Amino acid sequence: MFAKVKDIETRFEALEEKLAQPDILKDQKAYQKFMKEHSQLSPIIESFRRYEAIQEEIENNRPLLDDADPEMRKLAREEIEALKTELQDAEHGLTLLLLPKDPNDEKNTLLEIRAGTGGEEAALFAADLLRMYGRYAELKGWRTEILSQSQTGMGGFKEVILLITGDRVYSRLKYESGVHRVQRVPETEAQGRIHTSAVTVAVLPEAEEIDVEIDPEDLRIDVYRSSGCGGQHVNTTDSAVRITHLPTGLVVTCQDEKSQHKNKAKAMKVLRSRLLDMEQAEQQSRISEERRHMVGSGDRSERIRTYNFPQGRITDHRIGLTLYKIDTVLQGELDLVVEPLINHFQTEALKHSTSIH
Repeated sequence: MFAKVKDIETRFEALEEKLAQPDILKDQKAYQKFMKEHSQLSPIIESFRRYEAIQEEIENNRPLLDDADPEMRKLAREEIEALKTELQDAEHGLTLLLLPKDPNDEKNTLLEIRAGTGGEEAALFAADLLRMYGRYAELKGWRTEILSQSQTGMGGFKEVILLITGDRVYSRLKYESGVHRVQRVPETEAQGRIHTSAVTVAVLPEAEEIDVEIDPEDLRIDVYRSSGCGGQHVNTTDSAVRITHLPTGLVVTCQDEKSQHKNKAKAMKVLRSRLLDMEQAEQQSRISEERRHMVGSGDRSERIRTYNFPQGRITDHRIGLTLYKIDTVLQGELDLVVEPLINHFQTEALKHSTSIH
């Protein structure tokens, strides 16, 4: 790892030379490219140089351990111990920066929420989760757009697909994939009994056209008249779109827009992201069991979290986290759960990394 940092430092210094060259300054495309790489490497170099500076300070203090003055020796020992603690912190920070980056972390995200077991109560909880993620996005300064939705009569959702765009959206939301279980007294329950329902959340990185190639010959596109709640919500034109990807059998429908072209564009966005997710899932299945355990399987069939309303409790089963702040989290303060998850998975990854020494 030490050699790896030295290689990064060499590259960083070469980039600084390039960025100072007049011809690069004139070529905005090249300048932006090098500046982006430079900014990505800067935190690593700063951390590494801090690490080296602390090491040097420790070495400079070592001769004082043999000083004739006992008080000086005592001060030197205390200083070295404090510096060793700093060195460990610096090493930890540097190791985190050198961990393999998830290439999807910078991507926007498609968040798919589907009602599972529990009927109308599951659909209502799907609406609660939609509001939670929407408020979280607002707090983060992200933008949201509903790509597709299937509502129930009581205001719940059988399914809703939300596009969230902004800075490093996927890096914050990727651990939300899985089964979210809710325990509460449903609005439809007359006798006050607690029911258990489930909602499935799928978090997919938004796929660009360059990420997934789709042969138009592999698509069957059907148009039909949108269905709705009646009255003004029923379209009188064939604007709804159903796209079937023949090789995989994936089917995506969209009818939210009055324009057939807009519905088709939204459906293609969802299809691309699902195909990318399938491709990455296949790659993941080829990775060793140890590696999959380290990063978490992301299996959407596993129960990841329970929301217990009578006790005001949220439990994340993967890391054994329990919070008695259910209202706060559902109001969008999701970092109370997200931060511990990120820290946990980083710690797991660190266990498999090599020390600098």
